[in-house]
Amino acid sequence: MNPLRSGARRPGWAPTARPVRDAWTGAGVFATLCVVTALVDPTRAGRFPACPFRTLTDFDCPGCGSLRALHELTHGHLMAAADYNLLLVAFLPCAAAVWLRAVTGRARRRVLPKWSAPATITVLVVWAVLRNLPVLGGVLGA
Repeated sequence: MNPLRSGARRPGWAPTARPVRDAWTGAGVFATLCVVTALVDPTRAGRFPACPFRTLTDFDCPGCGSLRALHELTHGHLMAAADYNLLLVAFLPCAAAVWLRAVTGRARRRVLPKWSAPATITVLVVWAVLRNLPVLGGVLGA
């Protein structure tokens, strides 16, 4: 009987190989995005496409201002980045912690807990509503 067909694992098989590979792939994509936004100023018209949500509804989506915020972060301007999209600035340290957990192998089966997807959706919806309230006078707008 073939041990590989019976469900036995091969010697040296690491159960965390895929999450680590995916984490490094994501880091590479994010690093590329950082380089592009550092070199190309998103505040100049015509450099990047307009937000489709804002074009259709005239409201800021949760991601509006993220490219400009990332551009400011790559140039070391934390307060200017927070002015464009505070949620992105608050999210990046959390994303870095999850990334480190995946890369170091601290996550056994799941890198994120089961409640993280509903919590993320809730935060995005609340952020989208708050940043479009006229009461705040556009303080949280992009």
